[in-house]
Amino acid sequence: MADRWSNPTVYVMVKAPVAGGVKTRLAARIGSIEAARFYRTVTASVLRRVASDGRWTTVLAVSPDCAVNASFWPASLPRVGQGGGDLGARMQRLLDLGPGPNILIGSDIPEIQTRHLATAFAILKHKKVVFGPAEDGGFWLVGSRGGFGAPRLFRKVRWSTEHALADSLAGLGSQAGLAPMLADVDGEPDWQRWRRRRGRDRSGMCF
Repeated sequence: MADRWSNPTVYVMVKAPVAGGVKTRLAARIGSIEAARFYRTVTASVLRRVASDGRWTTVLAVSPDCAVNASFWPASLPRVGQGGGDLGARMQRLLDLGPGPNILIGSDIPEIQTRHLATAFAILKHKKVVFGPAEDGGFWLVGSRGGFGAPRLFRKVRWSTEHALADSLAGLGSQAGLAPMLADVDGEPDWQRWRRRRGRDRSGMCF
């Protein structure tokens, strides 16, 4: 059992932070330049927090693959390409990288703290899969035991809908556990709330 937990890894799924390529639903309301600025700011803040914790290795999972060696990523962090296919195929590929346990998170969830990730890894000691629910019915985190018997996931998931988490959990039963629920920022009201919070805490910086 001890060997299973020798290499806990957090893969932070990131996109090249260019205007028009990130947070497209939000960009439709606030403009692509402002949406990209939000994405860069939140991603940088999340990476600083997550990568500062020595209990796991933090790896950037980059999309598109050709952006793996781009200069805007922190030089200190290892990177891999997400590969091809839909979101489910790309996440399954990362979860299957050994030896694990592996956790995947999005980079644009402002409230992510290291305690949330520690909770998820603790759940994986007695569950095969863990999800972090998002308030909109999706999920901000998914993790598994890597190459140690995790089931295949994401076969019939309605992505970008309120059904994404429920579809992913279907059939898992007691094999799955849940980490804390967090909010993502997809719409203008979410963005406005983030701006108000950030006005009270000016620690965020763009990379």
